[in-house]
Amino acid sequence: MKRILTVEQMRKADAYTIQDKNIPAETLMERAGSALAGLVENTVTRGKVLCVCGGGKNGGDGFVCARLLLGKGYDVTVVCFANRKSELCEKTKNAYETAGGKIVETFPETAFDLVVDCLLGTGTRGEIKAEYAQAIERINAYKACGAKVVSADIPSGLNGDNGRATVCVNADKTLCIGERKMGVYFGDGIDFSGELVDADIGIELPQDRYVTLIEKQDVARILPRRKRNTHKGTYGKTAIVGGSARFVGAPYLATLGALRSGAGYTYLYAPKSTWKGYALHLPEAIVAPIKIDGKRSLQAVLDKQAVAYGMGLGVSKRISDGAKYLLQNYTGKLLLDADAINALAIYEKDNVSRIFSEKKCEVVLTPHVKEFSRISGQTVEEILDKGAFSAVEFAKAHGVVVVLKNAVTTITDGEEISVNVAGSAGQAKGGSGDALSGVITALMGQGIAPLDSAKAGAYLLDVSATILEREQGQYSMLATDVINGLGRAFLSLYDNE
Repeated sequence: MKRILTVEQMRKADAYTIQDKNIPAETLMERAGSALAGLVENTVTRGKVLCVCGGGKNGGDGFVCARLLLGKGYDVTVVCFANRKSELCEKTKNAYETAGGKIVETFPETAFDLVVDCLLGTGTRGEIKAEYAQAIERINAYKACGAKVVSADIPSGLNGDNGRATVCVNADKTLCIGERKMGVYFGDGIDFSGELVDADIGIELPQDRYVTLIEKQDVARILPRRKRNTHKGTYGKTAIVGGSARFVGAPYLATLGALRSGAGYTYLYAPKSTWKGYALHLPEAIVAPIKIDGKRSLQAVLDKQAVAYGMGLGVSKRISDGAKYLLQNYTGKLLLDADAINALAIYEKDNVSRIFSEKKCEVVLTPHVKEFSRISGQTVEEILDKGAFSAVEFAKAHGVVVVLKNAVTTITDGEEISVNVAGSAGQAKGGSGDALSGVITALMGQGIAPLDSAKAGAYLLDVSATILEREQGQYSMLATDVINGLGRAFLSLYDNE
């Protein structure tokens, strides 16, 4: 289980290691600088190296790295224009100078083979000073001229908790010292951190609630191989309720996702104007017409183990009433997506808390950021600023699982927080969310808990996209391609058997 930490959690871990485990801060800095030097050696075997150091802990790591590289025969220059330095940073600077190292206050005009970014570290918040912004631009200019860039802990300029930045270093590699920080995954961090390399320097973590990454072994535990002596009834009844004359593709994709994810029986309830077309294209599904008019029509889904409601239905009071009916009468596992979320947010704006407090079913919500803004009352900016924690309060208050979709997906029930970082930019097009809803609902229909279904569904669909990207790139990828590639994603869970 790989954890990702907030800046404050990392600070507490440092303090816990130094004070409670009696490991000197100087020892930790020496280990971090050594790991950084090792990464440089693995990146360029010789040549000219520029270390850009700030005046804090990150800068101290850089001075240690520079000293060690100097001893290994690298041509090393350090740029440091910080007027104030921490005591430990000053000590490592002096050790570097004693070893014969040179420090300059302005960026050399010469070319470098590699630049080590130890400028700002994880403490960046909001706008940064002009001289640091200029330094970041110079580092990126060296990269544009052919230099490799290695960042210590996090690329300078990134917010360590949410990855937001106005200007930041574009790293080829980031050395994650101790534990990975939130900022390398969220916001701009996922694009500017490059390859993530872990460095265990002996930092120990105190008891706390940590965000975890969803990894293959986690999903393999959720989805063991099936027993041979089973039948379609073993794997439950999954229902998709969606579609309209305007949005005919959404329920098709959700149903196809469910079919590809192991559902025993898959039902699609669609409008009378479109249902026959689905029947021709989804022969493995049981397709029936439906009119969302409250109790009479939705009674058909009450005996199903899992129901997805919302994709492509359109936004109206009628759709909101349908969602309320299911929440109040259905006792299985219910996924609300897209228009169901939007309809509740618009037509039941002041009653959302009460409606969810009266629910009889287990509920998963799968909003993208804008949809979550509508249902939660938070602004988009607030959601992005909170990063992995933006959905936690809502999930806990309403007793639901939230799957907050973005470039990186956050999944939480208000207690556990998981982040899925697999996936491809090729998924940034219509239909991807519908596919995800179908996969999650099918897994719930097989008896898997909502939180586990959400984690497994998000991971599998994104692994399918990752595999597909290697074959046909990002531009041509379709949601149907990703769904049809799910088989390879499932197989990848058992590669080591």
